[in-house]
Amino acid sequence: MKFDKHIFICINQRDGKESCGEKKGLKLVELFKKEIAHSKLKIAVRAQKAGCIDVCEFGPALVVYPEGVFYGNVKESDVAEIVESHIRNNVPVERLRLKF
Repeated sequence: MKFDKHIFICINQRDGKESCGEKKGLKLVELFKKEIAHSKLKIAVRAQKAGCIDVCEFGPALVVYPEGVFYGNVKESDVAEIVESHIRNNVPVERLRLKF
């Protein structure tokens, strides 16, 4: 596998409806990339834009693979915590985790 962890951040824009892109999805992509670069992780991680991940009502939203952990209502201030807890230490951030 090329990446040990892959973060897909929704930037979807929906006409006339709430969506992740309108709720700072692009800013989150930028912040995750910066945080990953500065964190000096010992694993290969990629953060990237994604289309709809079908949890619009919980946006801004993202999903981390290979675990398939979905996060919702993510704020800019949550990025460092997700990287440190989930990406570095393999402990999902429960207060942001979406459970289906």
